[in-house]
Amino acid sequence: MRIIPAIDIIDGKCVRLSKGDYHTKKIYNENPLEVALQFEASGVQHLHLVDLDGAKSNRIVNYKVLETLASKTSLSIDFGGGLKSDEDLKIAFNSGASQITGGSVAVHNPALFSQWIKTYGAEKIILGADCKQRKIATHGWLEKSSWDIIEFIQGYEEKGIQTVICTDIDKDGMLGGPALSLYREILQKSGVKLIASGGVSSLQDLKDLRGVGCEGAILGKAIYEGKITLKELGTVC
Repeated sequence: MRIIPAIDIIDGKCVRLSKGDYHTKKIYNENPLEVALQFEASGVQHLHLVDLDGAKSNRIVNYKVLETLASKTSLSIDFGGGLKSDEDLKIAFNSGASQITGGSVAVHNPALFSQWIKTYGAEKIILGADCKQRKIATHGWLEKSSWDIIEFIQGYEEKGIQTVICTDIDKDGMLGGPALSLYREILQKSGVKLIASGGVSSLQDLKDLRGVGCEGAILGKAIYEGKITLKELGTVC
């Protein structure tokens, strides 16, 4: 299972939220590159980079941060947040993203997102399936759609999507353990590669996610709050 630390960006700074609430913003480092270099030094190979400003403004905003991290580290970066147009996507890839994650665009502009899968290939495009009480949430999790999480994933699997990042928003940033039952259901009812996100607080949580069958696990606050050290992370990378 791939271990994927997360860096969430607001105003160019490394932050974390609780349950996606922007009012709970906590700044952990004003220099995201410093954080990324620490991850890289510990043996991490993958990074989940989220443009929270972009997620709110419906366009890519912090692409310069992506450009810096991509050019100054060897990390394979999955980038998400604010990708709503072909131009946004080009900026992300030109700035060094190895993959992009589309969530809101997959809900509100399925024709465009489906075209991205065809144009760039399923290995480059990840479906962001973040939910609150099983309903897909969009626009930085500020809006809840009518889509059920399972139906949403199954629909895009039929369109060629292979990899899904799923966050149970009520778990995110709470350090209370991941949504194991939800992930188990997704894997039982689809054939996607599932990357779990939200709630990870210990090495045991990572082992549990591996046991469920997740292909990857994203973690953020557990690292920033010292629940899992970078040295420990190096033992499971």
